[in-house]
Amino acid sequence: MSDGLNMAAGGCCGPDLSCESAGSDAAGGVSRDQVQSYYGAAAEAPQEQLCCPTAYRPEDVGHIPEEVLAISYGCGSPIAQARPGLGHTVVDLGSGGGIDCFIAARMVGAEGRVIGVDMTEPMLAKARVNARAVADRLGYDVVEFRKGFLEEIPVGDGEANLVTSNCVINLSVDKPGVFSEIHRVLAPEGRFVISDIVSDQPVPEAMRADSELWGECISGALTEREFATLAEGAGFYGITLDREYLWKEVNGIRFYSTTFRAYRGGAKTGCLYQGQTATYLGPGQAFVDDEGHTFLRGQVVEVCTDTAAKLAREPYAGMFALTGPDGSAPSGCC
Repeated sequence: MSDGLNMAAGGCCGPDLSCESAGSDAAGGVSRDQVQSYYGAAAEAPQEQLCCPTAYRPEDVGHIPEEVLAISYGCGSPIAQARPGLGHTVVDLGSGGGIDCFIAARMVGAEGRVIGVDMTEPMLAKARVNARAVADRLGYDVVEFRKGFLEEIPVGDGEANLVTSNCVINLSVDKPGVFSEIHRVLAPEGRFVISDIVSDQPVPEAMRADSELWGECISGALTEREFATLAEGAGFYGITLDREYLWKEVNGIRFYSTTFRAYRGGAKTGCLYQGQTATYLGPGQAFVDDEGHTFLRGQVVEVCTDTAAKLAREPYAGMFALTGPDGSAPSGCC
């Protein structure tokens, strides 16, 4: 790792987390009480076995107390990759000691908001104490921490421009519910950037029932395709993934740290055909969007108002030549 990056301990649950108490799911998953207890201990003393290393740029963490870096457990740096804009509202799920929230605070500025959500009281207590130090160093206070669950996010409908999480969806036993909640709290055209541990093939039931492997963030892993399918099912589009590094291999299955990005659709206008067209520019011979529309490279295709608006925005901006009803580029395009 280059000298320009700071390293913080990270990872999912360590091997000391037992998964056999009441409240776990039928496949042997971890209960909320167990995760709370484990990360409560991790808030009091750094846990070296939470081993996924995460690199942070000095300019992103220079305003953050060293204590926060010592208890930062994750498998990526989603907020650093997302780069939220000034004035944006960010919700970080499984915020832990608060590192991603504090990075976000510097990016959104004094007019923005950052909401960290965690279910572990000791982590919340640490984060709230350090939030005061971060506010003093930045000169403004925009971060708050709320107790809550991934499946019941304590944030209002459409409040967030960006939702992030760092190696916590893996541990949920209701992953469809998590994606549904993320969709609910995002504003139209909002997005998520999520880092998590995923597998290169489905985890067999025998491994899912293994409590130790669940504790190591193995048993609860989705494949990259499963992750994307759940996101699509919740209403997200433009899903991309960045496989960052191989974490470990167990029983011939490889587990990777991967960062996913996706977008929530904007307000529907009724999908009216008013003469808009889209021409796919490449690369590749063809492109199929999340709604099944096929665009051959160089072929002019008439599209509805909703599709034209979507193709003009990220992540598709620049991939298409778009025209309005009069043949000119539509307002806000490209």
